[in-house]
Amino acid sequence: MADSSSLSALRDRLARSSEAILESLSRASYTPPPQASDFCVKSALEALLSRGAAIESSAIAEDKLLTSIKDFALACALLSASESSTHDLLSWIPPTLSSTANSALGDLASAYVVCFGERNVKSLGELGVNIGIVSEVKRLVIELMPLVLSSLKDTIKESSIDTSDDADGVSAASARVPVGHAIVAAFQFRWFVTQVDYPNLGKLCNLVIPCALTALDHWSPAVKGQGMISFIHLARNVNAAELSWYEDVILDACCHNIASDDEIWCHVVEMSVLLVTFTQKSNPRSPWFEKILCEMLSHLERQPRSKERRVAWLKSIEPLLKGVGLVLLAHFRRIFPLIFRWMHADDDETVLLVLERAHTIVKLTWIRNTPYVERLVDELTVLYKEAALRRAREEIRIRVIQLLILLQQCKGSQFKAAWEKHRNDPNLVTLASSLSGTPELVAVQ
Repeated sequence: MADSSSLSALRDRLARSSEAILESLSRASYTPPPQASDFCVKSALEALLSRGAAIESSAIAEDKLLTSIKDFALACALLSASESSTHDLLSWIPPTLSSTANSALGDLASAYVVCFGERNVKSLGELGVNIGIVSEVKRLVIELMPLVLSSLKDTIKESSIDTSDDADGVSAASARVPVGHAIVAAFQFRWFVTQVDYPNLGKLCNLVIPCALTALDHWSPAVKGQGMISFIHLARNVNAAELSWYEDVILDACCHNIASDDEIWCHVVEMSVLLVTFTQKSNPRSPWFEKILCEMLSHLERQPRSKERRVAWLKSIEPLLKGVGLVLLAHFRRIFPLIFRWMHADDDETVLLVLERAHTIVKLTWIRNTPYVERLVDELTVLYKEAALRRAREEIRIRVIQLLILLQQCKGSQFKAAWEKHRNDPNLVTLASSLSGTPELVAVQ
C-alpha cells in the first residue's frame, strides 16, 4: 500500500504534467487531413490527458489513479511516436511537444516507482523481467503493457476487414469505426514495444505478437507498417526459442504481406528477411526460405522498374542469400534476369547494391552448372564502360573488377572463354590489366 505523501506526490505530478501538455497541445495548430475528416487526433489526445489533469490532491481510488496513469502514458506514447513519423495524422505535432511528453513521462515514472515500487517489482517479476537492468520509465511501460496491448489490439481489430464475411471490405470496415483509431493505436503499440529491448522483450512475446499480427492483418498500410516495425524490433531483441511457438504464423504473415504498398515495402522486406533468417538459420532448405524468396521475386518481376522497391530489397536481402546458400542455384533463372537489368539502372545506388549482391551470390554458389557465366561477364564489361559517364564511376568500376576477379578464380576456363572476346577492347585496357595474372582457384565447371 502506498504511503500518503508519495501518493500525493504522484497525483500532483500527474495533474501538473497533464495540464502542461494540454496547454502546449492547445497552442498547436491542427487541421484534420482530408482522408481522416471523421477522426480528430487532437481530441483523442485531449481525452487521454484530461482525466489526469482533473485529479485533485484529495483522496482518489487507486484503480482510477492507475487508469489515469495508463491514459497519460498512451498520450505520451503517441506524442513521442510522432517524432519518427511523417503520417498526416501525426505530422502536425511539433517536436517540442514530443520532447515535453518524453520528459513528463520520465518524471511520472520516477514518482510512480517511489509510490508503487513493491507493486511494480511484483508485476515485473510475474512477467519474468529482471528489474535490475531496467530504467524507471521502462518499469512503468512494462507494467502497463498487459493492459495497454490488449486494448490496442482490440482497437486495431475494430476497423479490420472481417474475412468471414464476403460482403465486408475496406469501405464497410471504415464505416464501422474510423480507421484513424487503428492508426493511432498502431503507433502507440509500436512505441510501447520499442521501449523494451533484450533480454526482457522475449518475456513479453505472448503479449506483443498477437497485437503485432493483428496490425499486419489490417488493410491500412499505416497500421501494417507499425506492426512491421514492431516485428523488426522484436527479431533484434529476442532469442529464436522465444519465437518458436509463433514461428509458422509469423512467417505466414510475412508471406501474405510481401505484396504491400510502396510506402511500407522497405519494412516488409526487412521484417521478412530478419524473421526467416532468425528462425530458419540452421535449415537452408526450409520451405519458408523458398516461400518468402519466391514471393519477393514475383513482386519484383512485376515491378522491375520501381527504384524504391529494388533498392529496399537489395539493401535488406543479404542475410537471406547467406541463409539459403547453395540452394540459391534453384532460383538463378529468376534472380539473374533482375540482376542484369538492374546493373544498367539510371541510379548509381542500385548499380552499386546489385554488384554487391551479385558478388555474394557468386561467392556462395560459384554459379556452378549454370549458363549465366558468359552473360554475366558480358554485362559487367558493358557496365565497366558505361561507368565513365556516372558520378560513382570509381566505386562501380572497383566492384566490377572485384566481381570479375572472383569469376575468374572460381570459373577458370569458362571465364577465360567468356572474357576472350573482350580482351582486346581498347576501352578495357585497365580492366584487362587488373585481370591479368590473377590466379585461378580449382574451378567448378
